[in-house]
Amino acid sequence: MDSSADHAAGGHRGRHQPRHAAPRRRSGELSGLVLEVLGQAGRPLTAGEVAELLEGTGVGPLAYTTVVTILSRLHVHGLADRSRVGRAYAYRAVADEAQLAARRMRRVLDAEDDRAAVLARFVGGLNARDEQVLRRLLGPDLASGSQARDDPRDGAE
Repeated sequence: MDSSADHAAGGHRGRHQPRHAAPRRRSGELSGLVLEVLGQAGRPLTAGEVAELLEGTGVGPLAYTTVVTILSRLHVHGLADRSRVGRAYAYRAVADEAQLAARRMRRVLDAEDDRAAVLARFVGGLNARDEQVLRRLLGPDLASGSQARDDPRDGAE
């Protein structure tokens, strides 16, 4: 049954729509938070322990199945190791948030046909500080024009 305030405002909520929906998280945000929790723990954690720690940081409450799904995906992608603890698994981070973001960036790049154009647009959109970081990371390779890896998708032979 609609409240009179909802009805008067002309709104009609569906039966299952919450009154105050939480803002939608960015893609990969929960995975990053889970990796952060795993990294800070210094020991393997079960899904239940991860869920408790996330709730303690103000993220939750999250459904146990949501946490298990995130941990399983992190394991499949090589970002977390797992070992049996009784009937459950305990997970530990083998990657940090920066590695997670780098993998996402690589997947986007891998999905494009014109890698050079994508990279050119990416580099062209960097601010001065980020450009300097990139130049420093590339080091001598930038000046010599050599490639870090030969990749047939970039048009090099």
